[in-house]
Amino acid sequence: MSAPVSVVLAGGGTAGHTSPLIATAQELLRLAPGSRVVAVGTARGLETTVVPAAGLALELIPPVPMPRRPGPDLLRVPGRLGAAVRAADDVLRRHEADVVVGFGGYVSTPVYLAARARRVPVVVHEQNALPGLANRLAARVTRHVYTSFPGTPLAHATLIGLPLRRGVADLDRAADRPAARAALGLEPEDAGRRPTLLVSGGSQGAASVNAAARGAADDLLRAGVDVLHVLGPKNITDADVRRVDATTGATYVPLAYVEQMERAYAAVDLMLGRCGAGTVMETATVGLPCVFVPYPHGNGEQARNARPVVDAGGGLLLADADCTPAWVAAEVPGLLADPDRLAGMTSALAGTARRDAATVLAERTLAVAHGAGRKEH
Repeated sequence: MSAPVSVVLAGGGTAGHTSPLIATAQELLRLAPGSRVVAVGTARGLETTVVPAAGLALELIPPVPMPRRPGPDLLRVPGRLGAAVRAADDVLRRHEADVVVGFGGYVSTPVYLAARARRVPVVVHEQNALPGLANRLAARVTRHVYTSFPGTPLAHATLIGLPLRRGVADLDRAADRPAARAALGLEPEDAGRRPTLLVSGGSQGAASVNAAARGAADDLLRAGVDVLHVLGPKNITDADVRRVDATTGATYVPLAYVEQMERAYAAVDLMLGRCGAGTVMETATVGLPCVFVPYPHGNGEQARNARPVVDAGGGLLLADADCTPAWVAAEVPGLLADPDRLAGMTSALAGTARRDAATVLAERTLAVAHGAGRKEH
């Protein structure tokens, strides 16, 4: 056990940032009971619900989104950033922060800047194979930089993997399957269950993936495939209803969001979805084969995230433009009907992801908080 410290963790927006933040915070509290651990986010992000649900304190600061093109919003960035830095500074002062841990995203930059001004040491974790702007800036002012994927281009980077909640890291898919299927409304294991597909575009959903799954749903049901479709809170409609094929008995189960994704991983045999860092690392850790559909815009980070798993043989890469109802209806039933191939993909996933990253990051954060990192300032 370590002596209690005060840690401020910054990260929000999507599950890609909040999930490793929560996993690390929980390990900090396990390793250093009595520590003050607080997360910083904005009112716009998923953190407003998932962080309090995890039993963690949350402080909100103003968001500072970066406009994608020149215009009036770009001129407002300096003023917005200044206000956010002042708010972040207030959080660090009130909580007497010994160390800041940042996971990137809009909320991290103001916290990094406030920490630098207060001479509070900074620890950075980058989830993606290609880093975002906030963490590229932070890596220039701290040597405590950790990554999920090999070869991430950040100064001072050390590969440790992605911090995962213990519910994911310790998941036994076979043992947990009956309870998971019951919780999600799928047919019990002992009823001669059908092969099951999980569809998810990440915490916010993905339009093209959702459209492909909706369009192929009837074909999948006719082929005897159960479908667990996590659409995203803003994407589910009144037309997205549970239904059962009269001939095969296969069931389509649409959900807005699954708070404990390990249940979904345990309940199914194959996943179709985006390849954010969290999805790639979580599914690799639990041994769930995937068809990855990279987000087609941005800097190509999602395809880079999936590449190590695909190269190992644990997943398939499908271009967004090719993710159509026709492809899903034609290819998914055959893949699910080949248990030897699925088993081979699961075997290939062994060793592609580390289960201990949350513990490692928490341990190194505590070392910095106790003084190991202050020399750099």
